[in-house]
Order: sequence, then C-alpha cells, then structure tokens
Amino acid sequence: MEALKVDFKSVIELTDEQFYQICRSNPDIRFERNATEQLIIMPPVGGETGNRNGRVTQQLFNLSDYR
Repeated sequence: MEALKVDFKSVIELTDEQFYQICRSNPDIRFERNATEQLIIMPPVGGETGNRNGRVTQQLFNLSDYR
C-alpha cells in the first residue's frame, strides 16, 4: 500500500501547530509533511487503514470549515 498524499492548500493552510495537534490526536496514524506542505498519511504496518484514514480526512475537512 502506498502513502496517501493530500494537498489542502487550496482549502486550508495547515500550520505547524495544527499539524502537531493532528499527529497527537491520532497516535496510531503516521503523518508526514513534505517540502511542498502536502500532508502524507503513511500506511500502517498492520491493517485497518481505510477506516482510520477516512476519520483523519474527515477531521481535516472539519478543521478547514473553522477558517
């Protein structure tokens, strides 16, 4: 399974603090950001990826509604 790259720049500018809070709120999911500030959701070592990634994506879109 490949990493999922998500570009939210057209919707929200994710600050370092927001990225940190997302990581802390979802300790079972591995997040990264690249040089172009894309959010990368890394596949877990085990299974059950779809549900977790879906919840994270929903949280990020909900966060964008607050702006």
